[in-house]
Amino acid sequence: MSPEASRSADVALPDAGESLLAVRDLDAGYGDLQVLDGVDMDVADGEYVVIVGPNGAGKSTVMKSVFGLTTHMGGTVTFDGGDISRRRPDEIIHEGIGYVPQSDNVFGTLSVRENLEMGAYILDSVPEARIGEIYDRFPILEERATQKAGTLSGGQRQMLAMGRALMLDPDLLLLDEPSAGLAPDLVTEMFDRIDGINDDGTAVLMVEQNAKEALRRCDRGYVLVQGGNRYQDDGETLLADENVRREFLGG
Repeated sequence: MSPEASRSADVALPDAGESLLAVRDLDAGYGDLQVLDGVDMDVADGEYVVIVGPNGAGKSTVMKSVFGLTTHMGGTVTFDGGDISRRRPDEIIHEGIGYVPQSDNVFGTLSVRENLEMGAYILDSVPEARIGEIYDRFPILEERATQKAGTLSGGQRQMLAMGRALMLDPDLLLLDEPSAGLAPDLVTEMFDRIDGINDDGTAVLMVEQNAKEALRRCDRGYVLVQGGNRYQDDGETLLADENVRREFLGG
């Protein structure tokens, strides 16, 4: 691999103080099972970063580790200059991070409106103006406001999950496989909506199975393999790199 192509995992990362999110030498897993081995990752303020790689590479574990849902075994996770490595999810959400898991990401027996209200549970009252902003971004949610979330289509549930995570106006939105299970004609719409969230100033860190499309749209990408960094660069450079295309993007 030429130096002009994809930078390898040993490229120097910015100082942690220069990034909104800085992951350094992270070891993490579940109980005694270690999944991540020395992972480094950065997201700048307002940046759109994508994690791709083969199944079992540890992509979702990175997201869960940032949000305090795994066993921390070493290294640091710093957000907005503060160490959140060993903090709980209920503490991390106060720092300005929203998280949308891949599955089971809505309260099926609650209405659309009630799901959005749940997104603001740490506040003393529901911010009606914020709900209005979510409805402006996802008009279908206003149309379905009284409908049980469990009866929504897959794409509508993903919009609701993102809307709920945006209720606190986070600085960073973590998205785990947002296009998973969606019909092909809905995937582009979902990516467009994520672009819009980022364009409005919210930094995005996303794991995505549709690697080519994700890399086309993002600012930077990371390729994880067996729990560690393999490549990192801007999305277009990774797409153009022959090694990346052959090994991870199907040529």
